[in-house]
Amino acid sequence: MATISALADAVDALVHDGAEIALEGLGASAPEAAAHAILRRRPRDLTLVGTVPGPAGDQLVGAGCVKRLVFARLGPGLHRIREALVACWPTPLEIEEHTQAGMAARYVAGASGLPFAIVRGGYTGTDLAEVTRTGVVRCPFTGEELTALPALHPDLAVVHARRADRAGNVQLGGPPGLRKEAVLAARNALVTVEEVVDELGSEPGAVVLPAFAVTRIAVVPTAGPDAAADAVEAAWAPVSADRARFTSWLEGIRA
Repeated sequence: MATISALADAVDALVHDGAEIALEGLGASAPEAAAHAILRRRPRDLTLVGTVPGPAGDQLVGAGCVKRLVFARLGPGLHRIREALVACWPTPLEIEEHTQAGMAARYVAGASGLPFAIVRGGYTGTDLAEVTRTGVVRCPFTGEELTALPALHPDLAVVHARRADRAGNVQLGGPPGLRKEAVLAARNALVTVEEVVDELGSEPGAVVLPAFAVTRIAVVPTAGPDAAADAVEAAWAPVSADRARFTSWLEGIRA
């Protein structure tokens, strides 16, 4: 059963140097507060997994916490990731790039206990093989050649959700992204929520994660609508673009 605790306590218990950590969530569902809590702990040599890393991923890379980035798409304004790739500041950054469908398939394979995922398109005929690991398998029924990708089984998945009940079940809500798949694939899961309630109500399209799939829950009542998340991303770009300004911002986060 999931344990409800303070965010700092959850991060101390679950985050360690060299861990593979998946941050998943789109818009207001991005786990920004958890990413800041991880920043305060200053882990080193992380492998950061995120379909669309966003400001949270950019901040962790800029702080020198990340050795390797596994992703499908980089949004605009992520200058800390760019500088790590181009200028190796503050540390060199390795990358492994996939399609979004490939990332989804890799999580599902990890959640299913399989060693690899299979996809039909998106890799063949591209240069993705130069920056990622792929293989070729032949379908035993049709003879078709398909692309094989290693399963994702992160040490920790970090996601944000709207609410949890006191038994530890989590109701995601909003654009699902790959939050469910990341949690089910990971060895441990940390979920920040806006509130803890006695009973989860019905919400059209909402996904419920069972308590057995979640390790820690922390209440962080700060998420807003998607428009507010867009504003956060727009505000982050000028901070990310200036190394001195970013360094000052980082010192503020540490305090």
